[in-house]
Amino acid sequence: MGAPVDAGSIAAAIPERLLVGITGDGTVVVEDLSHDSRDVRPGCAFACVVGERSDGHDFAEAAVRDGAVLLLVERELPLDVAQIVVTDVRLAMGPAAAAVHGHPSRSLRLVGITGTNGKTTTAHMLAAILRSHGLTERTLGTLSGARTTPEAPDLQRRLAEYVADGVDAVVMEVSSHAMVYHRVDGTEFDVVAFTNLGRDHLDLHESMESYFRAKAALFDPSLATEGAANTDDPYGQLLLDAASIEMTGFGREQVSEVEVGVAHHDFTWRDVRVHVPLGGDFNVMNSLAALTVANLLGISPADAADGLATVDAVPGRFETVSDPCRHSVTVVVDYAHTPDGLEELLRAGRRLVPDGRLIAVFGCAGDRDVEKRAPMGAVGARLADVPIVTSDNPRGEDPRAIVDQVVDGAEPADRAKVHAEVDRRAAIAHAIRAAGPGDLVVVAGKGHETTQTIGGESRPFDDRVVSRELLDELAATDMTGEPS
Repeated sequence: MGAPVDAGSIAAAIPERLLVGITGDGTVVVEDLSHDSRDVRPGCAFACVVGERSDGHDFAEAAVRDGAVLLLVERELPLDVAQIVVTDVRLAMGPAAAAVHGHPSRSLRLVGITGTNGKTTTAHMLAAILRSHGLTERTLGTLSGARTTPEAPDLQRRLAEYVADGVDAVVMEVSSHAMVYHRVDGTEFDVVAFTNLGRDHLDLHESMESYFRAKAALFDPSLATEGAANTDDPYGQLLLDAASIEMTGFGREQVSEVEVGVAHHDFTWRDVRVHVPLGGDFNVMNSLAALTVANLLGISPADAADGLATVDAVPGRFETVSDPCRHSVTVVVDYAHTPDGLEELLRAGRRLVPDGRLIAVFGCAGDRDVEKRAPMGAVGARLADVPIVTSDNPRGEDPRAIVDQVVDGAEPADRAKVHAEVDRRAAIAHAIRAAGPGDLVVVAGKGHETTQTIGGESRPFDDRVVSRELLDELAATDMTGEPS
């Protein structure tokens, strides 16, 4: 962790356009910054964020009682404590937190990866390359916390902890929510990368144009010096042409001799043969993204390929959960939860079983973008031989109503083959029982998640665990002729 800093140094890190001034003792020393009054400790600064449902200024007095020695505010409060007054606390919070923790991103080789699909897999691929190159690395993203990208104070604190622990490099996923809510402001990336843009989070962004602008904001000189973008994606090409930082493009035209299996893919890139122990045709692009970023970090193509060959399976990302020595059915679990992601997943699955059937279990979450439900149904019904629509995380919505909306999205010619089963375990069981030799079962939507949220309750449910249990039951039945 960095040395404690005074209020004046924190104020100096805030952009002039946001800073109004300092009241009280500008020499007071601060050891941490929090936006949650419940986390305030003696010597801490408290950021009074104005949100949709609450105003942090209302909790400032409690924060001071708990030991806050500095407030970040939008209006001066009648409290005997130093205050930095700004026009927008949320915009100022990232730079302030970075200053409090000694600007930790400057001491790390930091990579940010954004896009609708592929962020997690690309991050883990790049992490494997960095480890192989002798760097101590960490990843931040969907698999490491409640938020894909932590709030600004939490992010800067985490980065400072990494610096203190001797970490050399960090690969982090940067969500569109993070950009809208300025969670990475004050962070300095060495390289940022764009994977693709598909329909998602339009409940927040309202339009694809707004969604793209949120992603593109990462490619700004205030945050990064170099970027890489997928030129096979139209938004990636747009970003390559419009970004104000130095950009490098990557696309399928850069690879040749592609071979893809359930548990591997291979190709030639820059005269180097690349072997990756992860299946799925779409992972070729994720590998290419990781290789390109590694090269921008100064790692040679040959060394990057050697590192990529060591990557472990990414939880819930085209993860094969069946054992060919024990199970007669092949089952893959994947996090695909957008129309584009599901289409990529099913097309990849189809290529693996050209002579077999593709059986797909999928659905849509509740209390999220309702407009993607019909497109999900259309994609699944069109591309799967046996499409099975089920419940995802319905949250506060009626699971049956969500399933019906997904099914209704199927084209009339495809709707007759769609099977609807609200109970997710029963849906997976139906898929496994329906499969035969040479078929592939794909369970999509939840990936690495270990719970299912129904109403206000989160119940244990892991697609991978459930699939293995059902596969074992089927294997026992096959051996005895009777259910075990």
